[in-house]
Amino acid sequence: MTDESAPTRVLLADDHTLVRRGVRLILDGEPDLTVVAEAGDGAEAVERARAGDIDLAVLDVAMPRMTGLQAARELSRRLPGLRILILTMYDNEQYFFEALKAGAGGYVLKSVADRDLVEACRAAVRDEPFIYPGAERALVRSYLERLHRGGDVDGLPDRPITEREEEILKLVAEGHTSKEIGTLLFISAKTVERHRANLLQKLGMRDRLELTRYAIRAGLMDP
Repeated sequence: MTDESAPTRVLLADDHTLVRRGVRLILDGEPDLTVVAEAGDGAEAVERARAGDIDLAVLDVAMPRMTGLQAARELSRRLPGLRILILTMYDNEQYFFEALKAGAGGYVLKSVADRDLVEACRAAVRDEPFIYPGAERALVRSYLERLHRGGDVDGLPDRPITEREEEILKLVAEGHTSKEIGTLLFISAKTVERHRANLLQKLGMRDRLELTRYAIRAGLMDP
């Protein structure tokens, strides 16, 4: 992290230019925050953050190539000191839990970003969680449900597919060929095909159209 007297250096990732512009205006208007980099998708955000000089990454959930949640998982593994916030239009409990599992320290709704984002950024820098009011109810409800079932109350809801399968599902749904996906993920086209077959079997689906519908429902891409 930087000297406490210096502004927090922020990476802003969203595939909508107008959204990035608006959020940048909010953050750059604060003396202790400065946007030093922008990205239009999750993969670009990972590349830019790994290049250095970033203290905080603010990631949209639904972006091309790699979602904000996928990017958050990757950044948490590669840059454990980086603070991460998820910025989203979705007031969705599952996305919120996924954000926590991915290593994000906060989950901010775009609808109230002008009210909450600056506070969330400052909380992240202090290494404190930022939880919006609706999410507090979700946390309590999840805890009570797990307690009632006699399950692991320390855990969070599991995903039905693995992280690698999720990456491939998103790229398949976006229309990439197996060869293109292999190039993007540094694996063979044959391995991609195997993962794709596993996805169809695991999810009980028949073709790319059904996988695409699932990817939209799962928040991996915009409808």
